[in-house]
Amino acid sequence: MSVKLAVIFYSTYGTNHQMAEIAAEAGRASGAEVRLLRVPETAPEGVVAGQDAWKAQAEKTADIPEVSHDDMTWADAYLFVAPTRYGVVASQLRAFIDTLGPLWMEGKLANKAVSAMTSAQNRHGGMETTLISLYTTVMHWGGIIVAPGYTDQSVFEAGGNPYGTVVQAGNVTEEAKTSARHQVKRLVEFAGKIAA
Repeated sequence: MSVKLAVIFYSTYGTNHQMAEIAAEAGRASGAEVRLLRVPETAPEGVVAGQDAWKAQAEKTADIPEVSHDDMTWADAYLFVAPTRYGVVASQLRAFIDTLGPLWMEGKLANKAVSAMTSAQNRHGGMETTLISLYTTVMHWGGIIVAPGYTDQSVFEAGGNPYGTVVQAGNVTEEAKTSARHQVKRLVEFAGKIAA
């Protein structure tokens, strides 16, 4: 049985989109059926259009499907990839998560393997609290958190974050790519065990 992996991202300027693409590729390389999905933009259109880089990123990802409740039900595993905002995940991802109450009440989010990645402007911009706060939500769902921990040398080489791969905005290093691939491989492996 092939693991069904939903790589769900939000990206303002492109860093998290790049990480999501790396993760989707790693999921496929690990034998998973992968859906790359973006969360809806909640910022006013005029605000997005008023910043060239933000507008360009929105245009670049316009053909990527928006995540739906059907995708959440379909998947065996979720990988969330979104930027840090003031020590928590970007409000666009949070807004989507806040729509999932009906699925949670029906138990449709339970027993799914979940992992997350993030970025921030600087190395101490709240990335760890962002990942931990996402994992708190997963615990409410009854999901199974599959953090990378210190299970591979790549985690140390990418900065040593055991909660998930983190990068500085605009700076996705080779070490971070390797760490992200390890994290996704581990997520797919555990999702397969859970679904078996």
